[in-house]
Amino acid sequence: MKKVKKVSILLTATAMVGLLAACGSSTDGNKESGSPAASGTSSAAPEKLKKISLFQSKVEIAESLEALAKTYKKETGNDVEVWGSAGDAYATQLQAKLAAGEGPTIFSVATGAEADKFKSYYADLSGEPFAKDIAKDMALTDGGKVVGVPYGVEGFGLVYNKSLVDPKDVTDLASFTKTLEKVKADGKNGFSLSQEAYFLIGHIINTPFALQADPQDFIAKLNKGEVKMADTKEFQEFAKFMEAIKANSPNPMEVKYDTQMGDFATGKTAMVHQGNWSYGMLKDYGDLGFDVGMMGLPLAGNDKIAVGVASNWVVNGKADADQIKAAKGFLNWMLTSDSGKNAIVNEFKFIPAMTNIEAANLDPLSQTVYEATKNGQTIPWALNYFPQGIIVNDLAPATQAFFLDKKMTGEQFLKNLDAAWAKGAK
Repeated sequence: MKKVKKVSILLTATAMVGLLAACGSSTDGNKESGSPAASGTSSAAPEKLKKISLFQSKVEIAESLEALAKTYKKETGNDVEVWGSAGDAYATQLQAKLAAGEGPTIFSVATGAEADKFKSYYADLSGEPFAKDIAKDMALTDGGKVVGVPYGVEGFGLVYNKSLVDPKDVTDLASFTKTLEKVKADGKNGFSLSQEAYFLIGHIINTPFALQADPQDFIAKLNKGEVKMADTKEFQEFAKFMEAIKANSPNPMEVKYDTQMGDFATGKTAMVHQGNWSYGMLKDYGDLGFDVGMMGLPLAGNDKIAVGVASNWVVNGKADADQIKAAKGFLNWMLTSDSGKNAIVNEFKFIPAMTNIEAANLDPLSQTVYEATKNGQTIPWALNYFPQGIIVNDLAPATQAFFLDKKMTGEQFLKNLDAAWAKGAK
């Protein structure tokens, strides 16, 4: 996820997987056969399985996925046909193929609304060998069953200059504010947001949502008007964080992503609210002269970064039993074999969402996300469950008004966010 275009890919969650040219239409999901062991786990010859296909929209991995299918054929003798990337038209094409009974044996779905839309097609993956290795809280589930495997994770929080900021000194609202004031007094920017919708409000407002006892339930109630942000303590504190940012930071309406990261890379800014994808830009500056880290926004004492899954591998439970078996076999091979694990990390360039996949040579921010994922020290991406388009169309304009109006208080900002949400949730 690099720059705003990539963020769109992250939060609308493009997909990774497959379609079968001749997918059967068995409707009895309980007739699924067990899958064979991954290649290399037994001395027996690999089992001959039915041909399957993969349909995916993530253009960045298209060639690598095709290469992986060839490796699978070489190691197991089994065939996987990779269909061309569908890009922005993926969900529409997927729906049409599934409805026509021509749907994929394996396909991908974005976490959130898209995953809910297609859940009637998912096979139960709970009993598969790889299921136990999915990182805590990262599996796609339905009614307690594992139905999807995350293809990777990304994370965001406070990206900081270790020469200017010590996480031990940024643990709550008071210390966050004090740090901003101190750095400002030294002639630098303590913190920076940028004007793009997700970098302005979409990511940072995730924290008060994620800290609710049940984020999805809270969002559902907010959609119905049964709760308000202005009446909820985490959001009341969030508004105070935004007031501190407004008082002690550059106006984000005058800051673009490139400028935000450029000022951070050159030591002019101590902290930015960004994710592991931002290291791609930092790397372009060469030796920064300082180390970078990532910590959680310390709202309500939070010390965890937000880590989430953009898209998931799922198996079509309405395919015939042999196809389901073959699809599970491929996923087991990809997620447990040396060849598959190498492709995920070194070819797809994903941060693994699996505890059995080691990742070496990650950049510092990705390493932080990886370790937090393995240790379960994360908060969720509640924003995956926001009403579609609400960040760009409703929350961003309300936030722009807050930063443009010097007299607007955090309390009024919250009321405006509630009003914007009510409009966007209709």
